[in-house]
Amino acid sequence: MSGRKNILVTFGFVLSIVLVAAAVSVLLASYHYSLLQFKLLNVICGEVVEQEPKTKNIISAALKEYTGGNPDSVAKEDMLSALGYRVSDFSGGASLPNILFAATGVLTGILLFIVTFWYRNKMETIRIRALAEYLEQANTGRAAILSASGEDEFSKLEDEIYKTVTFLYQTKEKALQAKNDFADNLSNIAHQLKTPVTAISLSAQMMKQNMDYKHLEQVEKQLLRLTHLEDALLLLSRIDAGTLHLQRNEVDVFTLLVLAADNLQELFVSFCTSVDIPEQGEMLVTVDLDWTMEAVMNLMKNCMEHNHGGTVHCSYAQNPLYTEIQIWDDGEGFAKEDIPHLFERFYRGKNACEGGIGIGLALSKEMIERQNGTIQAKNKPDGGALFEIRFYSH
Repeated sequence: MSGRKNILVTFGFVLSIVLVAAAVSVLLASYHYSLLQFKLLNVICGEVVEQEPKTKNIISAALKEYTGGNPDSVAKEDMLSALGYRVSDFSGGASLPNILFAATGVLTGILLFIVTFWYRNKMETIRIRALAEYLEQANTGRAAILSASGEDEFSKLEDEIYKTVTFLYQTKEKALQAKNDFADNLSNIAHQLKTPVTAISLSAQMMKQNMDYKHLEQVEKQLLRLTHLEDALLLLSRIDAGTLHLQRNEVDVFTLLVLAADNLQELFVSFCTSVDIPEQGEMLVTVDLDWTMEAVMNLMKNCMEHNHGGTVHCSYAQNPLYTEIQIWDDGEGFAKEDIPHLFERFYRGKNACEGGIGIGLALSKEMIERQNGTIQAKNKPDGGALFEIRFYSH
């Protein structure tokens, strides 16, 4: 029921009780008034008869004429009772109307109470039926938005039902999305496995015909790629299953960047690429050093692969809200159509290097976001790809 209907029901209950109470009050007041009359006449008549005993017959005749009573012989001290009169005999003609009025009030109050009680039950039945129909619709997938019906005893139940149905819908959507993602991942994994397996098979056939170290190098290269893919898939499975536990401690940003660059030193040399990490004072972030370093390495590697002979730049800054790390290169930057998909698993951009499996940036995003951070990729206005990381304080 709505708040207005609830007020009407409450008013009905109160009014019915007031009517019954008023009727009872009228009966009590009428009786009390008659009692006062009886006592007053009793005193007066007693005094008169005591002073003038001869007036007893006169008083008796007068009272008989007024009330129609029959005198009896009772004690002198209760004169009216001795003459056979009762309290009700002095209510006069008002007694019957008072009784009728009281009876009308009681009946009206009872009737109003019954009608109000019936109306309340009817409204509750309607509300319960509406909620039951909504649940039936939810079971068949046809439930619309549950409109608020006002504030009443069912409002909290209505809210909880709506929250539960919404949560179930979201869970169903997530399950369907997870199923689709699983199918996509299987397809991507099969595609990633197909290339090195095919290359190894062809190299093996060529080696049978003509033993050449070039074919052996190709086999080793593809085996290394398979090993890297295996490690990446195992890491992704741990992330998806929630079994990858991060040990978060305070780490200096400059130390984090230097350690990541040191682990890529051989690749920097092979690509004739340098790295620039300015020391800008101590700035601490609360992260897992090893996994965050892995994420930063993937970003540096991406900049290096698209910036042969150039420089990979790093900078960082801190404010009360977050610590920001920027990593960029001097190359051509990202293709415009690739930017929305750069952090998707197994996505390989237009200018992706040969041999990549398209999983490094996705892993970096997972690691950073699991540590209260965000990552964004964009192109610099003057050219070059830019990764922007933010680790928030709270």
